[in-house]
Amino acid sequence: MKAARRSGSAAAVDLSATRARLRGASPEPWLLLLHQLPAHPVSVRVKTWRRLQQLGAVAVKNSVYALPNRPETREDFEWVRAEIVAAGGQATVFQASTIDSLSSDDLRETFRREREKDYRALTRAVAKLARGASSTRRDPRAFAKLLRVWRERLNAIEALDYFGADGRDEARAEVSRLAGLAPGAQATDRAMPAHGVLDPAAFQRRRWVTRGRPGVDRMASAWLIRRFIDPGAAFAFAAPDEPRGAGTLTFDMFEGDFTHEGDRCTFEVLCARFGLVDAGLGRIAELVHDLDLKDHRVGRPDAGIRTVIDGLQKLHESDDELLEQGIALFEALYQGHAAAPTSAEPGISSSGARKRRSRREH
Repeated sequence: MKAARRSGSAAAVDLSATRARLRGASPEPWLLLLHQLPAHPVSVRVKTWRRLQQLGAVAVKNSVYALPNRPETREDFEWVRAEIVAAGGQATVFQASTIDSLSSDDLRETFRREREKDYRALTRAVAKLARGASSTRRDPRAFAKLLRVWRERLNAIEALDYFGADGRDEARAEVSRLAGLAPGAQATDRAMPAHGVLDPAAFQRRRWVTRGRPGVDRMASAWLIRRFIDPGAAFAFAAPDEPRGAGTLTFDMFEGDFTHEGDRCTFEVLCARFGLVDAGLGRIAELVHDLDLKDHRVGRPDAGIRTVIDGLQKLHESDDELLEQGIALFEALYQGHAAAPTSAEPGISSSGARKRRSRREH
């Protein structure tokens, strides 16, 4: 059957799949990424494999990976597709109801087995660590850092546990037992990286380009840009490999000017690069981080906001309209937090709503 909507292109494979639109139509249960990577450099293959592993995708055929069809997994696969195309490969993302002779029950069980292996491995590792943790407990900071690492790993596995795999409760119990060995330990080193702070004055009335079908990170980043950095910003959409005009800035795109860095989403990177700090921005940064990266690092997920964004994506076919609605949503969130500024710099009025700080001392 014909695919109603494809992203990119890839070599054909024998898939008995019923395909539907990624927007509109009744959603099929599975989302598939079919890709063909360039022969060189080899690093592209390694990077793509690692990215797919990080998403919890399951290989169903050679170069075909599956995830349950959800808004956040569509976003994830589209990001991988964009990276593959930018590297000179080919990729397509589509929906499917069946995959050859593999039933949906079989595929769900495959996902469960993979996550169960992750849970069991984590449980064994944490139990071994707990048995030899006496020396580490004498240094609360070191122990807190160690505990945070294992909590993050558990949260990352849970974020990919789409169908309730066995082993989760045991893993949680083991991490809790580790925490109980030093109940006074507090997590530290949450400070932002020490980037040189950029001056918004050098970024006025610019054209800011990102990927289409904006989600939580692109909506929030666009709001931040217009609210605090470039009030006259013009937004546009393009594929990662499309040429850009002079003076154009890219955000939340593969190798963009402002995009993910390490374990930080684009919104957090923009805040750090422009030195934007106040309580309301901090709360929104935590929200966007957890919804976008799904690692539950800061423990502030909000399913309600995710549901609203999913609804906006269904209501608005136009990327421009969708982004404007997203900007309005985050303005409402910011106003709702009624954030008080930290300290305004000279020349920046409170009515302008720009609270910037000097470069942090580290």
